Amino acid sequence: MRTLRFISASLLVLAALLATGHNAQSAPLFQNAACPKTPEPIEALAHARCGFLVVPENRLKPTGRLVRLAVAIVPSREKPAQPDPVVFMAGGPGEAAILDAPFLVKGGINRDRDLIILEQRGTLYDDPDLNCPELDRYYARQVGLVYDAPSTGRAQAAAAAACRRRLVGQGVDLSSYNSTENEADFVDLQRVLKVRRWNVYGYSYGTYLALSLMRDHPAGIRSVVIDSVVPPDINTLPWTWSSAREGITAIFKDCQAQPKCARRYPDLLTKFTQIVKRLEAHPIVRRVVPPQGGGAVTVVLDGGTIANMLVGNTPKSPEVPRAITELADGNPQRFLQARAAETHVAAVPEQAQGMTQSIICREWAPFGSPAEILSAGKSVFPTFPASVLINAPQLPFEHELCRAWNVAPGTPSQRIRVRSSIPTLVVSGAIDAKTGALWGKYAASTLPNSTYVRIRDVAHWVIVQSACAQQIFQSFLKNPKSPTTSCAATVPGVDFK
Repeated sequence: MRTLRFISASLLVLAALLATGHNAQSAPLFQNAACPKTPEPIEALAHARCGFLVVPENRLKPTGRLVRLAVAIVPSREKPAQPDPVVFMAGGPGEAAILDAPFLVKGGINRDRDLIILEQRGTLYDDPDLNCPELDRYYARQVGLVYDAPSTGRAQAAAAAACRRRLVGQGVDLSSYNSTENEADFVDLQRVLKVRRWNVYGYSYGTYLALSLMRDHPAGIRSVVIDSVVPPDINTLPWTWSSAREGITAIFKDCQAQPKCARRYPDLLTKFTQIVKRLEAHPIVRRVVPPQGGGAVTVVLDGGTIANMLVGNTPKSPEVPRAITELADGNPQRFLQARAAETHVAAVPEQAQGMTQSIICREWAPFGSPAEILSAGKSVFPTFPASVLINAPQLPFEHELCRAWNVAPGTPSQRIRVRSSIPTLVVSGAIDAKTGALWGKYAASTLPNSTYVRIRDVAHWVIVQSACAQQIFQSFLKNPKSPTTSCAATVPGVDFK
């Protein structure tokens, strides 16, 4: 009895220490727990095993603070499951991976293998989470600001500074939220779950992380799927302009290749360029009722806004030729409505901006100056105004924000090009303006056991959207060295509206 009382008391002490973030014993460890309560019920979680991976916040300080990272293990649809599960690496950086479960399940990722979802450190269901309501509210207000105005950049930096003060005041070590620690989290997860071999699936920033894991921790990886590729050795703020040019003009070329679309919407690149120049000089300012309802909000459409909306696939690619032509003819309604929708602030944020900015400011922003961003922009859109080109697509005023965020630059070892013989499926969307298809092919060139596929009618995050890509994914998992990819040649172009 004395022994049982001692064990019970020790467990209570351990639980108390873990709850306060102190390292009571050597991590890592796995704690079983209920699955997160999501804004909308996620059917896949009803039968999932959930819990927390407990690891040091900073592995250089192993007796320091612990963090708890949410884990959901979604069982295979087919029984018995194959012995090697799929582990998912979400995008962002900072995206709430567990909220991606419905898309992953619908895409068949867990068809005959268990699906392991880890919330990368600092994201929504973790302790601590690095959500930034200060920045979320700013981005909702940004729709009424001139996109490229210096005052807009100052407002963004001020919101970031407010978030930083709050997180640091809570004891968060912002420099520990980086890709090196992220990689180690996945290594520890594989160990505590006693998974001998697994298949890694990452998209967007998750490809950057998956490639890094292949380079730094290859043991235990059966195969890798990278979807919408961000090569670690290439990714900088200037790099984003090449993807923007490739993805946007791919939509225009697809339209021109279809006789009906070409007749209705000629000279799209010329119109797009003229619109960006005209609106940068003379923005449209309107009061608009958001499509989700509520009171009217002020929306500003300037050149930077239009360029960045197309990079973000807004309006959706089938509507782009019509939307651009309408705007050129004086009807901005599609763009106004799409921009007004961005004023919505979700009750549960899908992206932890604190984690986003810690990685960008540590690993990407230090390796490309504003002058280099401007030069990269001029090389692909030479007639755009400098005020548009000086900001990286979808990452405006990032250097100003990073000065406020104040984390030290990362190690150059994070940027070493990945060379690996691990079987890899590389998937790119032809009209992806965030991570251009060119960069998937680039990454594949140093992966000798890789298969590269380009899907014509899809933008960012291909596999969950494309039936063909899902077939290829399953074929690859079955036979990583010789998947069947023939459907990619038969996928039609975008079905323009």
